[in-house]
Amino acid sequence: MPATNSIEPRFDWTHAEITELFNLPFMDLMFRAQTVHRQNFAPNEVQVSTLLSIKTGACPEDCKYCPQSGHYNTELEKEKLMEVQKVLEEAQLAKEKGASRFCMGAAWKHPSEKDFPYVLEMIKGVKALGLESCVTLGTLNDEQAQRLSDVGLDYYNHNLDTSAEFYDSIITTRTYQDRLDTLSRVRDSGIKLCCGGIMGMGEEQKDRVGLIRQLSQMMPHPESVPINMLVKVEGTPMANVDDLDEFEFIRTIAVARVVMPMSHVRLSAGRQGMSEQTQALCFMAGANSIFYGEKLLTTANPEADKDMNLFNKLGITPEKREEHSDQAVMEAIADQVVKQEESKLFYDANA
Repeated sequence: MPATNSIEPRFDWTHAEITELFNLPFMDLMFRAQTVHRQNFAPNEVQVSTLLSIKTGACPEDCKYCPQSGHYNTELEKEKLMEVQKVLEEAQLAKEKGASRFCMGAAWKHPSEKDFPYVLEMIKGVKALGLESCVTLGTLNDEQAQRLSDVGLDYYNHNLDTSAEFYDSIITTRTYQDRLDTLSRVRDSGIKLCCGGIMGMGEEQKDRVGLIRQLSQMMPHPESVPINMLVKVEGTPMANVDDLDEFEFIRTIAVARVVMPMSHVRLSAGRQGMSEQTQALCFMAGANSIFYGEKLLTTANPEADKDMNLFNKLGITPEKREEHSDQAVMEAIADQVVKQEESKLFYDANA
């Protein structure tokens, strides 16, 4: 169990202070991050989430790293919004494999009024299964954020990606302020935040510092902070960017842990290309959340069995949350199926 003398989070970290953390000797930084981690979390538990793409491709945004952008030819097969029942079947399977949170991602600039009710039904169904719910749907207005809150959404994912200074070089169709505004609407509606960034896009260390400082100024800090390693996809402008040194990536996780001591820091995209030893160092640095399953939206991810084997080697166990009985789970699925049939929720919404 975590120690009782947990460190109170700060919201006034300076750029210089965070840079100083990055520049600590590696072992000193790891020791500090692991100390902070143990003061706030059970040392050998990792929260496990599964991510499902509920609407794939043809996104109007021009994010240079993203295979789902309609601006680039990545030979990604475009798919319409999934049927609600199919999403719930995937959620049930994720739960059976050990996930405690089910995340749903749609390749939208913002959700349409036509599609939004189906997403709300997905959220209600996922929660009825006893899973935490998370969605990423793009930009939200005040009404949409409130409707998500009304159905009990636990987390909204909306990454800042990088520093404000580097942002314009990777995205031009949505501003940094647009992202901050959506995050404010989500927070104001009472939904927890899942917000982090992507490393290895050609940014400099000062940009990683800037991203973490921006996140640290949110009150409270995002409850979940995904730290992604760029997955390079042919057809995107970042397909041939230079690799980021893995020690720098591990440092980023450690600094995020120190600066945001009570947040779950998620070792997210890019694990497919990491050795078990690199992942172990990330956990040592304070990462205590992962996505697992065979895909992260459209890119490869280590299989669940492989992750569980690594957990066994490291003595890590999945973080638990309150479980529902099998009977309650089956009743929840049946109830959602009836509701879908009554409201014709098997409509395959257009992209």
